[in-house]
Amino acid sequence: MTEYWVSQGNKWCELCKIFISNNPNSIRNHELGQRHKDSVSKRLASMRQEKAAKDKEQKEAARALEQIETKAKRSYQKDVSAFREARDSNANALVAQEDGQGTAISGEEWEYDSSSGYYCNKTNGCYYDPNSGFFYTDALGRWVTRDEAYAASRASSNSAPKVPIVKKPLSASENEGAAKSQNGAPPGRVISAPLNSMRSVKGAPSSLTA
Repeated sequence: MTEYWVSQGNKWCELCKIFISNNPNSIRNHELGQRHKDSVSKRLASMRQEKAAKDKEQKEAARALEQIETKAKRSYQKDVSAFREARDSNANALVAQEDGQGTAISGEEWEYDSSSGYYCNKTNGCYYDPNSGFFYTDALGRWVTRDEAYAASRASSNSAPKVPIVKKPLSASENEGAAKSQNGAPPGRVISAPLNSMRSVKGAPSSLTA
């Protein structure tokens, strides 16, 4: 029987960057050698350094994010405080001419409604929007300027409240009767004959006595 020699090839060591014979004895001898041990030690040290650098980078990123959040929160609180101060300043500076003769309205007559975000005047019932600068009154039902709102509020307070009277719609016959009454004829049925023919004249004798 003829025997053939088969080449087993070489094995590449990734750590040492060399080729070794691809057989158990050669591989074992290489792994027990000092060169391979040094390569393994260098590789482990490099992995530890990479992990330490990655952990440091993550900590720095977390610290930077925390600083950004702190600055953003501080800036937000500052903006809110400035907005409240400006809002209170606008409310205290509200001066209106109710009758055009210099009657000033003090800031104490305005109350802030936190649910709507508007100021309410306890005297005339007007609402004030500090963001837009417009006023609202129920007499107009829309946002207008200060002068328009105060004029409508004064007119509404001076006039007596009017209660609407709800009338039932007229039927066709009632409409016809109403039309006739406008032309001069009385509404309803017109009776031309007397109700009792025997008593056509007041004071006539009764038919029972005849």
